[in-house]
Amino acid sequence: MIIEDQRFVHEDLERLEQAISDRLAEDPRNIKDRLNRDHQIAGFLTRIQEQSQRLLEIYKDAEGLRPKEVQVLSTGDPMEQFYKQLEEVKDFHRRYPNEPIENLERAYKRRHPGEGEVLMSETDNMFTGEESNGRFLDLTTLHEDYLNLPGIKRLNYLQYLDSFDAFEPPRMPIKRANKLSDTYLKYVRDLSSYLESFVRRTKPLQDLDKLFTGFDREFETAWKSDSVPGWGKEDTAEPVVNEPKTEGTGEGFWCSDCEKEFKNENVYKNHLTGKKHVRAAEAKRAGGAGTNSVSTNGTVASSNNLTRLKERAIASHEFRVRRLADYLDNERSNTRVNVERKQGMTERERQQELDALFAEDDAAAAAGGGKHDSDSDSEGEEKIYNPLKLPLAWDGKPIPYWLYKLHGLGVEFSCEICGNFVYMGRRAFDKHFSEARHVYGLKCLGITGAGAGAGLFREITGIDEALGLWEKIKKERKDKEVKEDSIVQMEDGEGNVMPERIYLDLQKQGIL
Repeated sequence: MIIEDQRFVHEDLERLEQAISDRLAEDPRNIKDRLNRDHQIAGFLTRIQEQSQRLLEIYKDAEGLRPKEVQVLSTGDPMEQFYKQLEEVKDFHRRYPNEPIENLERAYKRRHPGEGEVLMSETDNMFTGEESNGRFLDLTTLHEDYLNLPGIKRLNYLQYLDSFDAFEPPRMPIKRANKLSDTYLKYVRDLSSYLESFVRRTKPLQDLDKLFTGFDREFETAWKSDSVPGWGKEDTAEPVVNEPKTEGTGEGFWCSDCEKEFKNENVYKNHLTGKKHVRAAEAKRAGGAGTNSVSTNGTVASSNNLTRLKERAIASHEFRVRRLADYLDNERSNTRVNVERKQGMTERERQQELDALFAEDDAAAAAGGGKHDSDSDSEGEEKIYNPLKLPLAWDGKPIPYWLYKLHGLGVEFSCEICGNFVYMGRRAFDKHFSEARHVYGLKCLGITGAGAGAGLFREITGIDEALGLWEKIKKERKDKEVKEDSIVQMEDGEGNVMPERIYLDLQKQGIL
């Protein structure tokens, strides 16, 4: 039935829109519930696209079945058509007795554990423990792969977090020629795939296809203009010279046949008449003759094209890693802070933190199971016991008191330049000097340019003090410019140029 299918799809679209509206009206307090909601909405949006495409195909009616069905319904006996369709429905369920009936009202309804069903949330198996429901990056495996690359320097995990998107010397010690190995290609491909997967898992409602397509377009433009860092075209062809090449350390005499370096010329000349060198030269000539007889200009060009294609693949992965690292800059800094924090914890404290996370998940599930749709509108937010008025963590609960004392969050720091804004804790106070609020306050006072960002006004929070320092800086700059302009240069009989003061002092001493 074309018309029934059309009606069903329209109803499904309306149910999906209502389900999205209901979930957007919610305001989850912890990150796990927010991610579950976002992934549910993303799934609904995908189904809306699929059903809309199906509805368009029904409206197109390529086979022309709609007019026939409309004619049958409008000209025939309505009851006869009704009983005919009823008989078809009964016959279908007679042949398939266990076929479930699709209930659109219940399909997209928000369910709770208390309704007697075992529910699996969308993010239960989506993140590792280190990622903490998408708050932090988990690059431990990729860090091990990085350390196993040939010629790499040993970096600890914190150093790797700071430099995993650096692919040029000196931060990346691997040269361009050595990057063409399969090991390095696999490493950058895995790194790019992980960052892309992390973005898709943590930001399901953003237009990520458009974002990644933009990255690809940027890379294509940069590759065509040879502006990809570290991957510009190079003339790798080397002239064939019969004389020995200076390779190795670049200081001695290199024997290309034996691939050995000699620092003394006489030793090198004696080596050329030795049996070992003669055998190596004959073997290399024999192998070279066989190769040269087969190789042609076409095969050399093909080899160069294959090399360039491999370079392009590696460069594209490196380019995407850089862009994704910039996109995930906030998560990257949070990961670094979390790693430093965990390194200062004992094993017992780590286990307690893990148990607390599991307990919070169980409590959230129990709280969800006790809720019903009938009283969802009248219930208020759950009250949190916080007599010490501790700051709230990412899950909406107070942070531990020992962490509160460790970071000195009970100490207030006021900044007059920021409009008497109060910062809790030394860390937040030190960080705010480079933030937009403080920089904007300095600009409002007329403090701009290098003076505002050079660290000269760090720890200065008073307006009068900042203005006084700025006037002093401007005066010193002006005096320095005037002094430099007013210096008179003198020249002695030998052509030595010096300031007038030094010239007069030397003249008084009889040196000149």
